[in-house]
Amino acid sequence: MIANQQQSVQYMVQQTIALRTNGKKLHNITRQVEAVLAQSGIRMGLCNVFLRHTSARLIIQENADPDVLADLETFFAKLIPEDSSQYRHISEGIDDMPSHIRSTLTKTSETIPIANGKLALGTWQGIFVWEHRNVGHTREVLIHITGC
Repeated sequence: MIANQQQSVQYMVQQTIALRTNGKKLHNITRQVEAVLAQSGIRMGLCNVFLRHTSARLIIQENADPDVLADLETFFAKLIPEDSSQYRHISEGIDDMPSHIRSTLTKTSETIPIANGKLALGTWQGIFVWEHRNVGHTREVLIHITGC
């Protein structure tokens, strides 16, 4: 038996935002996602953020100390070197295959609960697009919000 069951009208909002990256780094998109949520009027539900690319990814990570992001980049650079002698797929540049490998270790989407009209992120959490290519690209982020 479910206690406190309430009937409510469910709403769905879907919006795509374009982000121009400027090379290999983490780009904080928390404010853009929060803006879509605020426009939706949804107070309780789920927010799914999906990145439509194979050489960049999404992560939820520390948003207070930039050294965390720098250390992540340094670690991944050591873990997945840009060395053309190690890869067959080099037609799109030396950074392309390493970007695909990095992408397999990170996520395409993140789902965040919504409470009281806000993303229920932790105090130090932010949503980031992690560009894995050396040059900038325009990345599409699909935000899908469901709730009441």
